Amino acid sequence: MLIKRVLILLPVIIFALLLQSFFWVPTYDEQVKGNPLRLEEFITASIGDARILNPILSADSASSTIEDQVFDGLIDRDEDLKFRGRLATGWKIYEEVYFYLNPKVAIKGRKISDPEAVRKLLLAQKGNIKDVEIIPPQKGETEILMPGPDPINLKVRFKAPHRFKVTLKEVDQNFFLKMEKVLGKGYFKTFRPVDHIEMLTAGHEDKLSAIASQVLPATENNPVIIFDLRKGVKFHDGQEFDAGDVKFTYEAIMDPKNLSPRTSDFEPVKYLEVIDRYKVKVVYKRLYFPAFGTWGMGMLPEHLLNSEAMKREAEAKGEDPEKFSMRDSDFNRHPVGTGPFVFREWKSDQYILLDRNEGYWEGAPNYRSYTYRIVPDLLTQEMEFYGGAVDSYGVQPHQVERLKNDPAYQNFSGLSFGYSYIGYNMRRDLFKDKRVRQALGMAIDTDKIIHYVMYDQAERITGPFVKQTDYYDRGIQPMPYDPEGALELLREVGWVRNSEGWLEKDGKRFAFTLITNGGNDIRKSILTIAQDSWKKIGIDVKTDIVEWSVFIGRHVNTGNFDALILGWSMGIDPDLYQIWHSSQTNPQQLNFVGFKNNEADDLIVKIRQEYDHDKQVEYCHRLHRIIADEQPYTFLYVTRWTAVLDKKIVIKEVLPTGEEEIKKITPTRTGNYSFYFNKWIKLAENPVFGME
Repeated sequence: MLIKRVLILLPVIIFALLLQSFFWVPTYDEQVKGNPLRLEEFITASIGDARILNPILSADSASSTIEDQVFDGLIDRDEDLKFRGRLATGWKIYEEVYFYLNPKVAIKGRKISDPEAVRKLLLAQKGNIKDVEIIPPQKGETEILMPGPDPINLKVRFKAPHRFKVTLKEVDQNFFLKMEKVLGKGYFKTFRPVDHIEMLTAGHEDKLSAIASQVLPATENNPVIIFDLRKGVKFHDGQEFDAGDVKFTYEAIMDPKNLSPRTSDFEPVKYLEVIDRYKVKVVYKRLYFPAFGTWGMGMLPEHLLNSEAMKREAEAKGEDPEKFSMRDSDFNRHPVGTGPFVFREWKSDQYILLDRNEGYWEGAPNYRSYTYRIVPDLLTQEMEFYGGAVDSYGVQPHQVERLKNDPAYQNFSGLSFGYSYIGYNMRRDLFKDKRVRQALGMAIDTDKIIHYVMYDQAERITGPFVKQTDYYDRGIQPMPYDPEGALELLREVGWVRNSEGWLEKDGKRFAFTLITNGGNDIRKSILTIAQDSWKKIGIDVKTDIVEWSVFIGRHVNTGNFDALILGWSMGIDPDLYQIWHSSQTNPQQLNFVGFKNNEADDLIVKIRQEYDHDKQVEYCHRLHRIIADEQPYTFLYVTRWTAVLDKKIVIKEVLPTGEEEIKKITPTRTGNYSFYFNKWIKLAENPVFGME
């Protein structure tokens, strides 16, 4: 009987122990007493682990959080979101434009075939023109790849006339329009590249006109950035950073073997030239508004990842060097950058440890170490924050009113740069008709989600731009909650209810699976609400909650899903190429719902090339309307975020006199409270900042 009684009580005892270990966390004072160095540790928690610690390969927020501490870019943004130098100390931006001599067009009543006369005419305009160079006639042969189901290289011979290279003091997208007033209307458009080219590949003469403008473009806008690099910066292994690392990072992004999701950001680069060890010149093949901002990308160490290093690593692992890519490298779990923290250890699904970079070029951070813990359960995160085992906590919507008024904490809040959504895999026949996607959105009461799930800590959103910017079209109304209207749309597509109440078409039930990641109670609630809403109108929906790394790796990156709940964290720039352009629908790319729309593609490219803000806003509003109509996502909301920190965390600065000054953490004008993170430190006692 004793044995039996023990067996009966054992589950109760185990549960009690688990409950105790779940909720008991040593207090902050107890931690400091046992380990005074706890004052110099910053510990944060996340529901999901990083995927790959390489800034040119990752696309998830967890990886990005660590990369921001380990790597530096050439530039970033300051407190007011203006660009500032990091690994670059300065830069110069200008433009080089090209066009051919065109004696067919009369200039001031006469046709001019003397290139020197045209050169002098241009230089006389002064203003933005800095220099004009005459390029003598060129001739030769080249090959052009014609894309299609059966790509083919076509060989052509060209004989180009005199060409002009005009160096402008600054980028001017309207240069050629302005110069038509000087050189004559139609001077550039009437130049016919096809007159100066000959097809050498037999049987393809009909394609000559299509490729002529690629070989001899009538005009070219080539924006240029010259970066001056910071001297004396060292990677964490002691190797000095220089221009070779910038060139290598760019080439690694463009290497198709690496499958970088950043390729579209750098595809507009024509070439990158190393001028000297601390200076690089980047020339673009066309107008590209986001060009400068892309250089916030973390720089990679060439000496650890170049072809020789990859070959050695492949051979050491017994793998084929020809097939081995950067994605296969151990570097992605042991990253080496130039950032304020040095990578120490990564234990999957448990923690990532970083140590202070004592030789950081901007000065070592105050914190000795940075710990990123993976704590999938938000309740556990909350308990550990209260106990001081975690130093920051992203407040859940239902906790905002209570915690933001708690005198034990300092709190910060604002409207997020991003949004949450339900995305539909448009490669699946079920979701190809936009009326189906519209109906799915109309069946969900998003306002109730905001009120009951988000506790009103969110706002409706209708499209892909950051709501705080003028790129977002506020005239577009949210999708209405209208189940009957949703059914009417579905009837138009052929879906009707059968005797059991399920929607059916051609004898097949309307059924699919909706998935999201684990560790997020809000998304779990939305999952349940969406499933219930759709079942009410006769849609058979199964749901699945998947661990974060599996969710991203097996479903999102491969496009292996029906529908999913996810969110985007956005930058303020309006470039949506990676997420919405039809060329970005392949595995490992970010248009994983497979959205394709020719007009949208055209607008996305125009937005990238437009330097006039008002026109850019106009294009963004048109794109917003297309996406809102097509509904590849059911756009849900943008959250109001609230973060809390222990009041013991402060900013510590060392004055020129050597004295230490303690300051209260205050957010920047844009709401970024962690901008000065490298100067944060935690005190043993609550500080006193005058009257509060």
